Amino acid sequence: MKKINYILVSLLLLMSFSCKKFLEEKPTGFISPDAQLTSKKVAQAYATGCYKYLQGFLQGQPSSYGGNVYNLMEFVTGKANSDLGQTGFATFSSMSYISSSFYFDTWWQQMYLGIGTCNLAIEKIPGFVVLTDAEKTNMLAEAHALRALYYFYLVRMFGAVPKVTEVAKDLNVLLPRTPAKQIYDEVIIPDLETAAKSTLPWRSTTVSLGFIHSLLADVYLTYAGAAINGGATYYAKSAEHSKMVIQNSGNYLFPEYTDMIKPANKGIGEFIFQVQYAAAVPSNNPLTALTIPNYSGISKYADEYGSVYPTTQFLASFPAGDKRVQEKQFFFSSYKSIKDGSTVTFRSPYIYKYFDSLAVVSTAKSDLNYTLYRYADVLLMYAEASNRATGTQDDIATKAVNDIRARAKLAPIGKMSMADFEHEVWLQRYFELCYENKMWFDMIRTRKVHNDVTGNWDDFVGHKTVLGATFQEKHLLFPVPKQEIDANPNLLPNNTGY
Repeated sequence: MKKINYILVSLLLLMSFSCKKFLEEKPTGFISPDAQLTSKKVAQAYATGCYKYLQGFLQGQPSSYGGNVYNLMEFVTGKANSDLGQTGFATFSSMSYISSSFYFDTWWQQMYLGIGTCNLAIEKIPGFVVLTDAEKTNMLAEAHALRALYYFYLVRMFGAVPKVTEVAKDLNVLLPRTPAKQIYDEVIIPDLETAAKSTLPWRSTTVSLGFIHSLLADVYLTYAGAAINGGATYYAKSAEHSKMVIQNSGNYLFPEYTDMIKPANKGIGEFIFQVQYAAAVPSNNPLTALTIPNYSGISKYADEYGSVYPTTQFLASFPAGDKRVQEKQFFFSSYKSIKDGSTVTFRSPYIYKYFDSLAVVSTAKSDLNYTLYRYADVLLMYAEASNRATGTQDDIATKAVNDIRARAKLAPIGKMSMADFEHEVWLQRYFELCYENKMWFDMIRTRKVHNDVTGNWDDFVGHKTVLGATFQEKHLLFPVPKQEIDANPNLLPNNTGY
């Protein structure tokens, strides 16, 4: 009976559809698969439904107080601490997790729920006779781009995963795993290349050409690296797409780091693609509470989690004078008590990147979005990819790195060897994008880890973190969740070591 229940859940994941609250006076809550294909509003609802599971990138863990899927991607880097044992910090920071450890199943389920909504949109939208060809193309571009995003996370985390590109028509959903390279070649890259042919705007709070080309740059950079070993051709493709964003998107670096934590700046300036949140709805961004020091008494939040904060060694690895590590830039070490206004000094610095001041002192409801791609990321992708593709840093790559360094109040760099420039770019990614769920993916695609104590670039396999864990070959992939294997034995064998 348990197995049948899991199969039914799997079918629902693949057939998920979106809300139609504006279509009827008394909404049923969902668009039925046989809904009439005569309304532009219905068509838009299919496209909009693809966004619903983006909030899965910050999905809370019911079995863990203060736990969130965001935590997993920081704990495993060895560069994050936690005040809460219930988050599974000890398990993940020691790399002693197993296939039944939480977070893995939530990531898997949320990404496949997202894929299910995209598959439904891709199937239904072409049948809407009320849409122009351009409208269909753009709506389909949204669905294809988001399906690629969901799959991109899955293959980087789990490697081979089931290839699901159609809406399930029956209970025959016990699919085997498809190799990661095949998922890239047959789903992720074609989806994004299709989406890139749309006439979507370069900048938008939803899927845009800027996002599509940013994601393509990331996909090709990853494909070129160790997981697939695509090599110079794909580094060149990555550079091509990030350069298009640089030249066409109109995005720019904010003058101040704190500009990124002002709700008024959501969707503009540096931000290319964000998961949307609003203080006015129950699902407001949880990261503000998650990153407040535990029981510090500085906020209106009943739960100040202290779920993730930086290791002292990582903070010490920033170069002297780097503005990013100065007080109330990327981190903060004290704040006023909400009770009496006295200064509360924390035992170590905490993350300031998600600090919504109005939520902290007044509403306990964060109005910040969660950023998946911002302009600094794209600049550094271009610098790395172009350097690898050509064997040297060009002027655009040098300027990209120096723009990042200038905002950090660091001196500009000049001409460097290919290896030294690559290390500089990797370092800037560590510092600039820290605690944005980027670092782990950089580690596994480069197979290198910056040693915060020695300053060296260690091989991934054999690197010992400051928390005492040693990375092994098996850690390059997460285990397929046990509950998924229990429901579908065709997912076996699990990844090596699990």
